[in-house]
Amino acid sequence: MSNELTGLMQHGTWKLVPPPNHCKPVGYKWVFRVKRKVDGSVDRFKARLVAKGYNQHPGLDYKESSSPVVKLATIRTVLTIVVIQGWILRQLDVNNAFLHS
Repeated sequence: MSNELTGLMQHGTWKLVPPPNHCKPVGYKWVFRVKRKVDGSVDRFKARLVAKGYNQHPGLDYKESSSPVVKLATIRTVLTIVVIQGWILRQLDVNNAFLHS
């Protein structure tokens, strides 16, 4: 949990501001997960702080939403280019990745 909070604070993920009179602040919860190695032993424990967005109302609490997703066709295209070019492919796990639109 401390790693997650430290990352959120270092990236300036949020600013504390007083809520508007007509809106109720969105709550949050901690989500915990155990990451395991191939042999089933514990690799690490992960914690994520997530907003309870299901309490929001469209048009009142937010006006737009987005969800970054990758299409299967994009993955296939990238893998095809990697094979054709003879490049080395590596996997990367990014901690505390934030998208700024």
